[in-house]
Amino acid sequence: MMSAATNPKREQLSSEIAQLNMKPLWERVMRLKPGTAAAPAIWRWQQVQPHLMRSAELITTQEAERRVLMLENPELKGSTFATTTLYAGLQVILPGEIARTHRHAPNALRLIVEGEGAYTAVEGERTTMRPGDFVTTPGWTWHDHGNLGTGPVVWLDGLDTAFANLFGAHFREDYPQESQPVTRKEGDAGARYGSNLLPVDHRQRSIASPLLSYPYDRTREALERLAKNGEPHPSHGHKLRYVNPATGGHAFPTMAVFMQWLPKGYAGRQYRSTDGAIFCVVEGRGSVSIGDTRWDFAPHDVFVVPSWEFYQLKADTDCVLFSYTDRAAQESLGFWREEETV
Repeated sequence: MMSAATNPKREQLSSEIAQLNMKPLWERVMRLKPGTAAAPAIWRWQQVQPHLMRSAELITTQEAERRVLMLENPELKGSTFATTTLYAGLQVILPGEIARTHRHAPNALRLIVEGEGAYTAVEGERTTMRPGDFVTTPGWTWHDHGNLGTGPVVWLDGLDTAFANLFGAHFREDYPQESQPVTRKEGDAGARYGSNLLPVDHRQRSIASPLLSYPYDRTREALERLAKNGEPHPSHGHKLRYVNPATGGHAFPTMAVFMQWLPKGYAGRQYRSTDGAIFCVVEGRGSVSIGDTRWDFAPHDVFVVPSWEFYQLKADTDCVLFSYTDRAAQESLGFWREEETV
């Protein structure tokens, strides 16, 4: 859009109405193109892991409540966000520790990165956390974490905090005790909702998925079968979307969650979409090119692809990538768009 020509009388008008907290539209400074202020970013596990373990030596879960190193986008300093809408952090819990019970309005997800023996408890049911598992914590549900194993356990936290902040609806509450009572046997949610079946008396109480865990072994098996039965997508390889089994929609009302398989030697086409994405490498090695930036990636690395930035994935070995984006919210609002090079 062309700016209006400079005019002393217009400048005087602008000055006068500024005292009334008004501004002429023709002097707009708002963004008039797709994309956001977020930049491509990568956090390499080899560099991050020592600092995460050092944090475990310096502060307890009782002091920190959640021992997390937040992944903040370099162009969003002070925001605590990895993209303009999504939060990402790496959390570590040591044997015998408990991350006390609380609840908050934002939805949260966990991708288990490393270690065995930890659990998440949500609304009275515990679910064991294993590497590669996608674990859900719907908004405003009581949840805590514990480690019954013999070594540290690390997972990636993803939250839609920015949406709650935007609407002024970010509520939070602590539970009276450190741990909530276990009122349901482990696996109850999976038995009710994890087999393409629903209880006959099911009533939708939440717009987030009622499943607490999407086990990695089942996801990986599905990806392997998909890879054997057809050619990979030219930009995504073999990519699956996690769904809410009660609705068939996204697992969260704001966040879309994916797992994809890139076969060895795969070189994808350039692709972009309006949803900013946070990727975590579950298995394998390869590279991602985002605009003019190229990075090699290895297991447990985390990288960000900003909104409406062309990116291209390549696989040096068989790769499995986990990702989450704000696509669910964008689709609901009619904003989402994609583009692929030919």
